[in-house]
Amino acid sequence: MEGVIDMEDERRLREVLTPLQYRVMRENGTEPPFRNEYHDHFAPGIYVDRISGEPLFSSLDKFDHGCGWPSFAKPLGAVTTRTDRSFFMVRTEVRARGTDSHLGHVFDDGPEERGGRRYCINSAALRFVPEDRLEAEGYGAYRGLFGKKEGE
Repeated sequence: MEGVIDMEDERRLREVLTPLQYRVMRENGTEPPFRNEYHDHFAPGIYVDRISGEPLFSSLDKFDHGCGWPSFAKPLGAVTTRTDRSFFMVRTEVRARGTDSHLGHVFDDGPEERGGRRYCINSAALRFVPEDRLEAEGYGAYRGLFGKKEGE
C-alpha cells in the first residue's frame, strides 16, 4: 500500500510526518477548523491512516456538519474508542487500531437517518485514496463500495 510509514520508532515518525501531523496523531492534538485538507473534500474514495495505510473511512459516509473538520457517519473499521477526560469534559476519543494514533472524537449529533453518530476526524491523521486509485494503491477490495468490482 502506497504511503505506508514504517513505525520503527518515534524518531522516524518525526522525520516523515509534518509537525502538525505528528502533534495530532502522536500527541493527541487538534488541527484548526476549516483550515485543514479534507473538511470540504467530497470526492469519491477512502480515507486511510496516514501512518499504517489502514482503511478508516469512506467518502460515502462523509457529510458536511459545518464544524470545520471532516465528519463521517461511521468508520470502515480499524478504529477504537476510549474515554477522553481532557479539557474538563468527557468525550469519546477515536484512535486508529493499528497505530494507536489519535484521529479525533465521536459525537451523537450526526444525521439521524445515518445513525446519529458524527466521527469528527482531523485531516492531519488521514490520507485520501481516490476511487480511481484504489486498485493501484492496494485497496481494490474497497472498489465495490462505489458500484464497481475489482478488475472492472
